[in-house]
Order: sequence, then structure tokens, then C-alpha cells
Amino acid sequence: MSLTDLVGPAGLVVVGADVWDGESDSTAPATVVCEGGSVTEVLDPGVASDAAVTRVREAGGRVLEAAGRTVLPGLIDAHCHAYAAALSPRDIESWPLSYVALNARRRLEAALARGFTTVRDVAGGDAGLARALEEGLVAGPRYLYTGAALSQTGGHGEVRGRGEELCGCNAHTSEVVDGVDALRRAVRERFHGGAHAIKVMASGGVVSETDPIRVPQYSSEELRAVCDEAARRGSYVAAHAYSPEAIAHAVAAGVRSVEHGNLLDAPTAALMAEREAVLVATLGCYEAMARRGADLGMSPVAQAKNREVLAAGRDAVGLAVAAGVPVGFGSDLMGPLEDEQLACLRLHLDVLGPLQGLRSATSVNADVLQRPDLGRVRVGSAADLLVVDGDPFTRPDVLWGPPSGRTVVLGGRVLRVGG
Repeated sequence: MSLTDLVGPAGLVVVGADVWDGESDSTAPATVVCEGGSVTEVLDPGVASDAAVTRVREAGGRVLEAAGRTVLPGLIDAHCHAYAAALSPRDIESWPLSYVALNARRRLEAALARGFTTVRDVAGGDAGLARALEEGLVAGPRYLYTGAALSQTGGHGEVRGRGEELCGCNAHTSEVVDGVDALRRAVRERFHGGAHAIKVMASGGVVSETDPIRVPQYSSEELRAVCDEAARRGSYVAAHAYSPEAIAHAVAAGVRSVEHGNLLDAPTAALMAEREAVLVATLGCYEAMARRGADLGMSPVAQAKNREVLAAGRDAVGLAVAAGVPVGFGSDLMGPLEDEQLACLRLHLDVLGPLQGLRSATSVNADVLQRPDLGRVRVGSAADLLVVDGDPFTRPDVLWGPPSGRTVVLGGRVLRVGG
């Protein structure tokens, strides 16, 4: 698959559709004009709309007829793992980076075809993959990456089993870094390499074998050092954290984006709201692992951890919403499970409802990423659009139905025309 540049610099006009801007409570009929990779006009149907169509067509642009369809902002996956070529982190770290990157190409192409025009890779990625995407050597969404996540010795990013004298030398998706000075250098290296933000492991995890899932990881001094470096760079820290203890520990140190948070309680949700932290919920990956994990070789330990966080995830999202914490959407899929991305979106909408669920995957996620030019259909925003058959608020299944019912636009370039 490759992006088919059907539009070029002249522009694209989408006519006849209902448009949802990423924030409003409902859709409205409108004509969307895209020029130079941005949305330049959002017009009510009428004389002005007809004039824009004529102007763009005479300039050699394309007019996309979308009667009976809905235009949405391109979707954003704020917790994507492009480098997660396997379900086992140990496998990933043992493979050559060339293979991991080529696998990432396939995963990113598939995400774009599903309608995800931006992803935030929170454990992996590098300047080489980002450059290949920017130059069009590979097709994929806008790609924001953290580089390898930071893990303490014996933490969630540790690939050694208990008692093993194995060299975890690679750092494709996570790197073991201990101590304030070493962490400061690691953060600076990531920003030097083009990282969008920094990812830390602040609690145990599902697929790691030796760390209890609830125990906070990294000291307060270490986390504060990471957050200080990110803040001075004008960026932020995203923390893998499940338990109230780990979430509070991370947020108190300055972490802004809490990933997962399945075991959240009400007092900790209130603390997150007070500190203006956000929650990126990843509900769908646990349901996918519950269905398919055993067949894919998940250990009994990992399966038990998964059951614990799966059961609590919906309640955690409800507590965050009640406390006024913004809730974003992430898929967090590893290995063969990456084909569950739209199933993750479906579960997210089932928990939050279609309107708030879609806000999570568009404007809320854009705010999480500190990218006001994304996740909205308005003048000045990036011309990233998803056009679906029908109304996603009365028929959400149009979002995860057959690919023929989706048209994906990235920067004004049409990837696929369904219908």
C-alpha cells in the first residue's frame, strides 16, 4: 500500500457530507476545503461553497462527492506500539532493529488504512522511521514517538527473567536506566533524537514476568528529574502506571499523561484533576489478550495480571470522567493483536458513548499530544479526515465496518475512496 496523491498541491473539496468538527455535540452539513495540507474553509452549502468548488476544480484539485456520508477528523491513537513486533518484549529486544522497523512499517500502514491519521508511539520509534514516513518512503500516519521507554532495573521494561544473566543490550522499545544523572542524560538523548515526549515505566505491567503490577517504580527523585528535563524542553512525560499508589507517585513528580490507569480510585482521580493530568485509557488490549493471549503464548503469570486489570478498567474510566480528568484513547496492541485496533475503538465507544468516545480519539487526544492543529475539522487544522458511510453517532459500526466504507485523507491527500 502507498499513499496515492490524487490531490497534489491544488487542493481537495469534500461536498455533500455532514461534518463533525471533533468537539461539537452533533454534525452539520458543510463543505470542507483543503489546500496546502490544511483545512482552509468550512462552508455552509450554498453560493460560497459552490465558488470554492469551482476555484479548486479550476486549479486542478479534486472534488470528493460525499452525499450521505460523514466527515470526521482523522483518528488519533495516543498509545501505539509500532515496534511491538511480538507479544513478548523479550522477543522484540532480541531481534535486529531492521526487522523490527520493517514490521513497524506494516503496522503503521494498516493503522492509516483504518482511519488513524496520527499515532503516538510510547515505547519505541526513532528519527529514521519518522524520516521515512515524512519523505514518503513508507506510508503511515503522522508519527510522534518517545523512543525507548525508561525502566528501572527489574521494572516493567526489564527483559531478563528472575536470576538470568542475560544481556538486555538492545533498547528497541525500552531501556533500563537507573539514577538521576543517567536518567537526565537519557532524556536529553531522546529529545536530541527527535522524541515528541518521554515515556517512563512507573509501575509493574501485564506482560513483564517479575514485577508486581501495583508497586510504584522509580524513586520520586528519579521521576522528578525526568519531568524536569521534559518540562524545560517544552514537552511532557507519559507514565505507564496501573495502581493508585503508582499513579499518585508519578503525578506528584510531574507526570502529565497517565497510561492505562486501570486500578485508579476516586482520591487518585481527584489528584489527577488537581494536577491537570490526563488518562490515556487502553481498555481494548486487555480484552484482546483475554481472548487470544493463551493461544499466542502468554504465560499464566501474565494472564492472571491481565484478568485483574481487565476487570477494573471500565470503572477506572468512569472515575476519571467523574473527577473531570480528560480521557484519551489508546490501543496498546502488541504482536499479532495489532489487527484489533478498531475493536479497541469499539470498546472505548461502548464505555464512553459514541460522542465522548470519538472526542477521546480526536480532539481530546490532540490536546494530550499538545497539537491543536490535529483532531479537529476547522480552519487552520491539518487536512486529516476520515469520511465514513452514514452517521457514526447513530450507527457507530460505520467506524469499524468494511474498509470500502472509509475514505482516509492525510494532509489533503486521499488514501482510499470507499463506497
